[in-house]
Amino acid sequence: MNQMILKFLSRSENENFARNAVAAFALSLNPTLSELSDVKTAVSEAVTNCIVHGYNGREEGWITLECTVDGTQLHIRISDSGKGIGDVERALTPFYTTLEDEERSGMGFTIMQTFMTDFSVQSEEGVGTTVIMSKDFGARAEANAQ
Repeated sequence: MNQMILKFLSRSENENFARNAVAAFALSLNPTLSELSDVKTAVSEAVTNCIVHGYNGREEGWITLECTVDGTQLHIRISDSGKGIGDVERALTPFYTTLEDEERSGMGFTIMQTFMTDFSVQSEEGVGTTVIMSKDFGARAEANAQ
């Protein structure tokens, strides 16, 4: 098992850093380009949600990104200590956004769910939000074993 923890400010320029750091960390799983792209996209969406919704894109706070490689699985936790989500079930609904006045599609959580093997959100208003995702690279590992 291998693990990393990163902590960075909720600035938009750090979104690219986060997605590339996770991609580099996942290379030990020998992912396909498609699998790597899925992970990078999911991480990008999660970090962007922290910046835009957790901290309103105007105030700065810390984002913590934790990754673990365990066998053929990549586990990712991305958390903020921003404003939190009052109704997680509603927030997980496709096209729902709290920023209707801006050009937001409300598809971030849907994209994360689609590209990752497992996905969940834990949140509390005034405390922050944690997105937990996993990607199973088992099919690739099985193909390489044969």
